[in-house]
Amino acid sequence: MAGLKSQVSLKSNASLLVLIIAVAMCAALQTQIASAQGCTAELNNLNVCAPFVVPGLSENEPTAECCSALQSIEHDCLCNTVRIAARLPAHCNLPPLTCGN
Repeated sequence: MAGLKSQVSLKSNASLLVLIIAVAMCAALQTQIASAQGCTAELNNLNVCAPFVVPGLSENEPTAECCSALQSIEHDCLCNTVRIAARLPAHCNLPPLTCGN
């Protein structure tokens, strides 16, 4: 009888541990999703910079609105976006980008 109680207790503890891990993973995923959505919104604000960054358009200097939008983006958001963009050609089986000055 004691052996049965011990097994039930171990199974209950294991189930509780699995539940705690699942809840922690879910919370971490929700945090990542919220962060990604925030980054996406911040990056969308950079649309005001298009006249400066799109080749062939006439703007020589970014506007104050563009600079403000850029300043409002979190460092990690911008850096992660640049890293992803740099790796994208390799994931699409394309040659790496080589950009001049």
